Amino acid sequence: QVLLVESGGGKVQPGGSLRLSCAASTSIFSANVMGWYRQAPGKERDLVASITAAANTNYADSVKGRFTISRDIAKNTMYLQMNSLKPEDTAVYYCQGRWASGLDYWGRGTQVTVSS
Repeated sequence: QVLLVESGGGKVQPGGSLRLSCAASTSIFSANVMGWYRQAPGKERDLVASITAAANTNYADSVKGRFTISRDIAKNTMYLQMNSLKPEDTAVYYCQGRWASGLDYWGRGTQVTVSS
């Protein structure tokens, strides 16, 4: 069983920044892939960004150039730096990870609200 705990959400004005963190209960070095997803009210959960074991990254078109995914293996923590936030970025953000078992593990989510 892997526990993932997100933190860093909150309310910010348009144009502002937030950094989300995802702390894992196990080594993220062995994770095949980890990612950030988000779900707005009434919408499906969508991939925001992902990072593979080889540190290859992938971003949704809507966040390219504004969001950066990274990880600190020593701290077993993944991050999502979000800059130039827009109201349409408002959602619950979830941390996801997949290890050798092939199972997906999810955090409980953290709310991000972009509003003036």
